[in-house]
Amino acid sequence: MRNRLWSAMIATIVLAASHGMASLHAEVTSVRVARQYGIGYLQVMVMEHEKLLEKQAKVRGLGDLSVTWSTFTDGAMANDAVISGNLDFVAGGLGSFITLWDRTRDSLAVKGVAALNSMPMLLNTRNPGVRTIKDLTDQDRIAVAGVKVSSQAVTLQLAAAQAFGDANWNKLDALTVNMAHPTAMQALLSGRSEITTHFASPPYQYEELKHPGVRTVLNSYDVWGGPQTFIAVWTTSKFRDQNPKTYAAFLAAVAEATELINKDRLAAARTYLHMTGDKSMSAEDLARMLADPQLRFTLTPENVVKFASFRARMGSIKTRPDSWKDLFFPDLHHLPGS
Repeated sequence: MRNRLWSAMIATIVLAASHGMASLHAEVTSVRVARQYGIGYLQVMVMEHEKLLEKQAKVRGLGDLSVTWSTFTDGAMANDAVISGNLDFVAGGLGSFITLWDRTRDSLAVKGVAALNSMPMLLNTRNPGVRTIKDLTDQDRIAVAGVKVSSQAVTLQLAAAQAFGDANWNKLDALTVNMAHPTAMQALLSGRSEITTHFASPPYQYEELKHPGVRTVLNSYDVWGGPQTFIAVWTTSKFRDQNPKTYAAFLAAVAEATELINKDRLAAARTYLHMTGDKSMSAEDLARMLADPQLRFTLTPENVVKFASFRARMGSIKTRPDSWKDLFFPDLHHLPGS
């Protein structure tokens, strides 16, 4: 009896010690976050401008969290930084996210923290002979941020499959040129570049349409059959497991930024213009753009399984998710995603 009591006591002490060690585990004191260009990254900009992540970290007793904010030209570069351990959170398009989710399932186990928004992507052209994608020829070049893997690139592939048949899903890939959206817009509007078409994102696509001769050939919502998550944010399971309070602070900061944007579009527009230094439009004009019902700032993933399923069907990724919940951490599973 005494031995059993002693064994039980030892087990209790060991268990208590292990819990104590877990509770004393030091979380990171600095976080590295990356985004790209455009209105799709507005929540991240608001987080940076208002120091929301630092605020939410203090609420959770983490003290003064140091945050480094970076801007990448495409998602592939940011994903490489995640794999090498040089980034903690990445905001980017579905193409880059699902590529890394599939690639790291047996290693880093990258998953989505949240969706950031649903926005249409427009394929704009200055070529008067192009009315549909069937009119594109070898003389055209399509600027895309992240060829073959970005949301725009994958949408173009599905559009090609719909227009030319599944066997020709990559028919237009040869016409694409990897180019950041600001540079692509300049190239398209200059009239002197080989770029005749740009698969853009807000606000660049709307700025392009203000110029004579530029028109939309394709809307991504038409290709995917409805609204779809444009930008999401992701991290590794390792980071989430080792830094639960920091992760919770980040998710809370995203939610707070989303609430601020939806509450005051004009203030959000001013933040965007301040953070980007964009002088091409007024805050009032940008606020009207943000009020477009097609532009939704929401943490709820939309139409992500359809996106991933197409990539799996074409062999671009190995694994087809059964549900959007396979792609995102459980903190989001109460939402009505699709």
